[in-house]
Amino acid sequence: MPIFSKLTFMAILIVLLSACSAAIGAGTVITPTVTPRPTPLILPSPTPVSIPTVGNFRLSPDIAQRAAEKKPLVIRVSYHDISNEFAPFIRRGVVRAVEDFKANVEMIGPVGPDAAVQIAELERLLDAGVDGLAISPVNSAALTPIINRYLERGIPVVTFNSDNPASHRLAFAGQDLEMSGYEAAKLLAEALDGHGDVLITTMDPEAQWSISRAAGAERALSEYPHLNLVQVVDTGTEPLEIYTSIEKAMQSHSEVTGILSLECCSTAPAGEYVKRNGLTDTVKVVGFDELPRTLELIEEGAIVASISQDPERQSYEAVRMLVEFINGEVETLTDIDTGIAIIRKNNVNEFASQ
Repeated sequence: MPIFSKLTFMAILIVLLSACSAAIGAGTVITPTVTPRPTPLILPSPTPVSIPTVGNFRLSPDIAQRAAEKKPLVIRVSYHDISNEFAPFIRRGVVRAVEDFKANVEMIGPVGPDAAVQIAELERLLDAGVDGLAISPVNSAALTPIINRYLERGIPVVTFNSDNPASHRLAFAGQDLEMSGYEAAKLLAEALDGHGDVLITTMDPEAQWSISRAAGAERALSEYPHLNLVQVVDTGTEPLEIYTSIEKAMQSHSEVTGILSLECCSTAPAGEYVKRNGLTDTVKVVGFDELPRTLELIEEGAIVASISQDPERQSYEAVRMLVEFINGEVETLTDIDTGIAIIRKNNVNEFASQ
């Protein structure tokens, strides 16, 4: 490009820029646009809660949070057979716990001592959600895995009535089962003056309560060299089946002079057999619990004695332990022994009036 043309172009450009500057200076002030930053959303922090622990167990933070917010706790009481004659005594403790602790507490369990049904029910409950579980297991070995799964999820579990020492349950509310078997056998030995042949009856020999009581009973009987344990009779669970099992065993062992029942539901049938066959003076019966018919047979002399384990207290204490632990009111959980109370003819009215 010629020098003249370059000079001309530069001159024109300077004039244009000067004009533009003059226009801006003469009128509008241009301010850059600034988008304001949004005010950050500050959510309230959840109320800090302490998480209760016992040994290696740590309560689920979600359960601890619900407790801190005073929401009603959801607790289930799983009994190993809600259809048997002892279940209403357990239910009384559950009803009283609902009233005292204002929690959502319900009694559940299989109809008949069916471990598979109890496990399936607990599986569904685990999926639905629960804050605590009290359980009397049908079978210790079968129920151990599901109990431990609850604990692994931070859901506290205590046992009642029948223990499950193979699991990691946090505590047990109930009778010292082996000692109660021992004391019952001692009562029978005393009634027999240390001599005779004995049957032991149980409606579920594989249940932990039966295993423990049988061990205690056999230990006591071994202290009497002239007492002979003839047979441990698996009576089954149906009332007619129980009576028939006792009848067959007695017919097979006519020399028997003592019957030791390890639970509620074969005690009265053993007394009934003795009464119906006119054996009150020759065959002595000792058993467990305070079913109405058992108390009547004690009064009639067909049963020597029965041992109470305070069943209402067992379920009540199990719920209480769970509520207090979840709420952080206790730092640890310890077993509760509901004791051994001997029912005889001279005090049977005390139990009949309860």
